[in-house]
Amino acid sequence: MNLLHHYRHARATGLSFTIPPELLPSIFKSLAAVQWLDHGMCLHADAIKTGLQLFPSTSNSITSFYLKSNMFASAFTQFNSSVNKNSVSWNALIHGFMSNGDYLNGLSHWKEARVCDFFKPNLSTLVVSIQACWKLQEYKEGLNLHGYVLKIGFIRDLSVANSLLTMYGKIQELICAQKLFDEMLKIDVISWSALISAYAQTDHAVNAILLFRNMFNGAFVDLDGLSVVSVIQACCNIGNMCNGTMLHGLVVSWGFENDVFVANSLIDMYSKSFDMESAYKVFVQMPERNLVSWNSIFSGLVHAERCVEALTMFDSMINCGIRGDDVTLVSLLQLCKKQKQPMWCKCVHAVIIRRVRFSNIILMNSLLDAYAKCDLMELALQLFDNMEERNLFTWNTMVSGFASCGKPNEAITFFVEAQRELGSPNSVTMLGLLEACVCLAEVIFSNCAHGMAVKNGFINGLAVGTGLVDAYGKCGDLVSAREVFDEMPKRNILTYNAMIGALGMNGRGMESLTLLEEMKSNGLEPNGVTVLTVLSACSHAGLVKEGLAFFDKMVNEISFQPQMEHYSCVVDMLGRAGDLKGAISFIEKLPETVQANAPAWGALLSACRSYEDCEVGPEAVTRVIQLEPSNSAGYLMASNMYAKHGLVDETAKLRSLIREKGMKVMSGYSSVHIGQEAHNFVSHDGSHPESTEMYEFGSSPVP
Repeated sequence: MNLLHHYRHARATGLSFTIPPELLPSIFKSLAAVQWLDHGMCLHADAIKTGLQLFPSTSNSITSFYLKSNMFASAFTQFNSSVNKNSVSWNALIHGFMSNGDYLNGLSHWKEARVCDFFKPNLSTLVVSIQACWKLQEYKEGLNLHGYVLKIGFIRDLSVANSLLTMYGKIQELICAQKLFDEMLKIDVISWSALISAYAQTDHAVNAILLFRNMFNGAFVDLDGLSVVSVIQACCNIGNMCNGTMLHGLVVSWGFENDVFVANSLIDMYSKSFDMESAYKVFVQMPERNLVSWNSIFSGLVHAERCVEALTMFDSMINCGIRGDDVTLVSLLQLCKKQKQPMWCKCVHAVIIRRVRFSNIILMNSLLDAYAKCDLMELALQLFDNMEERNLFTWNTMVSGFASCGKPNEAITFFVEAQRELGSPNSVTMLGLLEACVCLAEVIFSNCAHGMAVKNGFINGLAVGTGLVDAYGKCGDLVSAREVFDEMPKRNILTYNAMIGALGMNGRGMESLTLLEEMKSNGLEPNGVTVLTVLSACSHAGLVKEGLAFFDKMVNEISFQPQMEHYSCVVDMLGRAGDLKGAISFIEKLPETVQANAPAWGALLSACRSYEDCEVGPEAVTRVIQLEPSNSAGYLMASNMYAKHGLVDETAKLRSLIREKGMKVMSGYSSVHIGQEAHNFVSHDGSHPESTEMYEFGSSPVP
């Protein structure tokens, strides 16, 4: 450094000062370390003037200086101008590019150097070149590099062998990784950790746990945090909380409980198994927390549907001065979506604008999804139009968003545009399209979706097959629904529920019960949705006896815990059959922990209207209006019931209440499809251009 100061003083005063050639490499190294770029460039100019640049050692040190100063163009120019390139030149160039993250150019220079007869790589060059192969997913070049390492005899070096082991793990070539591990003459904790991590990140997580046991029981190596984190990840991936809990105990006994990375992995493991109490205990016991710690516990609470606690945790995070990142914002948007809070979505959007984070497509897709789930499709469309980048998830969100908001035509339009933009859809796209077909209730669209599923190879998929069964069933095409159901190579409880529901809503109650028995014979036990679909099927088919018997069996023999929607379905079944006293008796005998809700009383009120019963009806009217005072449906049903009995005063009173409360009345309509156009008709509606002719035709005598 004294010599460097003398050089700086001489340059400042204009004196002549010559640095000995053998000291130039050390000076360039020092200049790079303190980032004195101007002095380094001046010294380079002096080296050119004095001819010292021609020395290989000087030329290599100048190249290294530029690389360490992130002046890659100057470094490459200097390298190319070097007359006497040697192994040091190539090693400096390759390592310089790769150590600064430019793996693509670094690997390209590696390929050039390897064909030079004189080139001998050093250990650091080999290690970063192997790392570049898995960073760039250059599997073929990785194999070539492995062969080259074997040829020059560097495979015996532990750091090189561990780098190869890590590479095979990252590109998920587990057979090669295991073979290399078995052939290694020496193994350390990094070797074990690399192989455990390779297994943990794939579908072979069980092997990671077994390997960790072998490491712990038989190998004389010191454990490190990386191996512990990898095996925690393996327990998480296979959902083995028994091993995970035992590992937590070992973590404490080994003294790793204060390791931030290990603790974060434990929080993630417990969160993914919805054991938020254990996750929170780990979190509060951490002596030091980082942003990952906060994000892990916050996202865990969100995914566990513990929204109030998640909000509290987010407030604590802000109060502790922690500034969230994009991961925090994604979790916050998930919370907005679950809570159906449009204003929160807009607030997060404002933060994204303020931080200028439009380039993060994961964050932008999360915002788009939150807007769609909160029924803000106009804002979602604006966001979609302004997005810098879109992927298949972006298009899927728009398709499913419009379908779930009751805008099937827009959903289909986006599906067609996605086809033009991206080509083939995926199964999620198909499910969004099928949801739109269900909204349209037109079998021709379901047929088209069916054809798309066959064309793109999704027809044997469980989710798409189930969606097709549901779509055909809701369009009334039981033949096609049954064909899809019978041709499915595999069925689950959702598939059976869809088919049972399709049969039930189309009046095939006995067939629904037969299919239920088939489902149970295949080892599938009914769940809550199954009970609803079976009760609904019995209700529509008038199979009261069978429906009650099924419900009693589920409650008494299988210990099924019915929810209020199941009780409401039984009330509806009794009411449709005209057993109004039986329905109100059923409501009165509900368990003390259950209170009849508006749908249950509404089903009874609807039955009273249908059967013109004014004995049970008034109580049902009172209950419905008490439970849902702002819903016009109850008022209208009660008004119609009183009107049928000629109770003008009561009818007028209810109609007046609707007007006073400013409630919107949604009229029911019939839909007739002619060609590709749907014609909707409301009672006493004259808006259709041909309404006069239709009313005349309807009033004309039948020939």
